[in-house]
Amino acid sequence: MSRTAFINARLIDPASGFEERGNLLVENGLIADLGPALFNDGLPDGAEVVDCNGRVLAPGLIDCRVFTGEPGAEHRETLALASKAAAAGGVTTMIVMPNTNPVIDDVALVDFIERRARDTAVVHVHTMAALTKGLEGREMTEFGLLLEAGAVGFTDGVKAVANAQVMRRALSYAGHLGALIVQHAEEPTLATGVMNESELAGRLGLAGIPAIAETIMIERDLRLLETTGGRYHVAQVSCEASVEIIRKAKTRGLPVTCGVSAAHLQLNENDVQSYRTFFKLSPPLRAEQDRRALVEGLADGTIDVIVSSHDPRDPDVKRRPFAEADFGAIGLETLLPAALALVHNGDLPLGRMLAALTCLPSDLLGLGRGRLVTGLPADLVLIDTEVPWRLEAANLKSISKNTPFEDRLFQGRAIRTMVGGRTVYVQGEER
Repeated sequence: MSRTAFINARLIDPASGFEERGNLLVENGLIADLGPALFNDGLPDGAEVVDCNGRVLAPGLIDCRVFTGEPGAEHRETLALASKAAAAGGVTTMIVMPNTNPVIDDVALVDFIERRARDTAVVHVHTMAALTKGLEGREMTEFGLLLEAGAVGFTDGVKAVANAQVMRRALSYAGHLGALIVQHAEEPTLATGVMNESELAGRLGLAGIPAIAETIMIERDLRLLETTGGRYHVAQVSCEASVEIIRKAKTRGLPVTCGVSAAHLQLNENDVQSYRTFFKLSPPLRAEQDRRALVEGLADGTIDVIVSSHDPRDPDVKRRPFAEADFGAIGLETLLPAALALVHNGDLPLGRMLAALTCLPSDLLGLGRGRLVTGLPADLVLIDTEVPWRLEAANLKSISKNTPFEDRLFQGRAIRTMVGGRTVYVQGEER
């Protein structure tokens, strides 16, 4: 029997609101017991003892939006290397997007990802299957078969489903199956620029993407949702108007949820002034007023989850003029530190921040994780919320180094990650 005893921990279970100084025991990959009185009669025989020294012990993070290069572009990043980056960031479950080559739009490819992850990844990996065949936006994939194969939802990843009839049918069909439909909310004929449409874009000589490209898509889909039922999730919101639209929809009782990237919570369009292409994201970084609205929406529950939108890109597609460079930035290893900055700034309670990274994404996807509960798999992260450190791109686990946070000073990071009772990362150690 394998045992690990975490002692002197600040135990936080965001789902229940439980927070107390105490201990936790892991046996055979499961959480066996926890609480302040645990080990009063002594430590269990043969247990590995981890002294947390008052640091936070929480459920492992769940990242709902991760792009990798496998299959088809393994030079950008493999599932194995992405999982090591995830472990270093305290992420114990990552949901990979279908934007690969070939596209993950049939049962065989979902099965390939599942098997490949079991063989090579150090964290849990689940697949978000393509909503339409070939990501072409014209014909739905076989939802029922893909769900049976292990898909946890349906999306076209960085492509919006622009055809209203296709989205209507998808919502209707998915509603009968209890499946989640995830939309990249960006009307493609309006989203032809490279940064936020604003006075700043004009001064920089860059074509803008208006906020209405996002809001018009969300409003259309919500109208469809009212007639079809189902479950609808906006992968990322980026502007104040979108937050308000979703807030009102939730008030009306519509089954809508949404996410926001850690980058959009920390950065704004002013960061683009350097023309550094690592700040070229989709959706684009918006104005400071929009960023503040995102933080407020996260605090009041309008925004449900925080994602990394981890998207590794080669130097040859990033070291270009801003207008010509690819969209995308990596984020698995900075997801937690960037989110912690909101806590240190007083914008968000620690429990609410952790909920958006643990129990809420778990509930959204039906994973049955994200909680400190006896009997559940021991997916855990030990967090030092106070340690100061500087991000150096060379030290990142990801092959691609396209981080918008290079040289950023952070406060707090994951120092130990456990997946299914197995320690997969310890800060400062090679594993």
